[in-house]
Amino acid sequence: MADYHFVYKDVEGATTQWDDIQRKLGNLPEKPAPFKPAPFAPRADADEQPRSKEWLDARDPDELEELEDDLDDDRFLEQYRRMRLAELKEAAKTARFGTIQPITGSDFVREVSQAPPDVWVVVFLYKDAIPECGLLETCLEELATKYAETKFVKIISTDCIPNYPDRNVPTILVYNNSAVKGTYVGLQKFGGKKCTPESVALALCHSDPVLNDGQGGNNVMEGVRRKFIEKVVSELETREGEDDSD
Repeated sequence: MADYHFVYKDVEGATTQWDDIQRKLGNLPEKPAPFKPAPFAPRADADEQPRSKEWLDARDPDELEELEDDLDDDRFLEQYRRMRLAELKEAAKTARFGTIQPITGSDFVREVSQAPPDVWVVVFLYKDAIPECGLLETCLEELATKYAETKFVKIISTDCIPNYPDRNVPTILVYNNSAVKGTYVGLQKFGGKKCTPESVALALCHSDPVLNDGQGGNNVMEGVRRKFIEKVVSELETREGEDDSD
């Protein structure tokens, strides 16, 4: 029959009642402090730059994505990486429009009247069967892309204003801080059927900084004027060249 020997070992640091009494009487030395291993710290390569908060702040989204595998063993850095990516994505969406948003009559208050006070809203009233509407919409589409801090919306004229006369279409309404700041009926203020994105931009910004590209109103107007002048000069040169060839 096999002889089994069991050795019982108590929890490290545990003592008997007898030992405790003897220590109080001074017959036994104080028990040693229990062993505590040093806290774990991932070993950093000698050539690797310390990943402080400031160092991470300077990374762009692509670099943060590449760090994902390296940060898995560090809860703080992984949490911080996710926070930074969320902040960057949110910042990219803030006050960015970039297109003409179609709306209905029921959307008008939410999308236009209740827009933030610092956002200018250009409302395009149109009818599909009217050629002038297509011409103006083409200009507005280019402006919406270029001046993505300004909100552009379009709505069928009679959805916005019941019984609105077709002779007044296209119409542009400019809103800011829940109030109408400008009304443009037809194409006359924009150069008629020869209207261009530049001529529309000049009219919209004549008295208010309606168009915003994030660089400041003065820069917008200077750029629009310069491009408008360049286009007029180019057209004149083309006409003069045609006259000379005749």
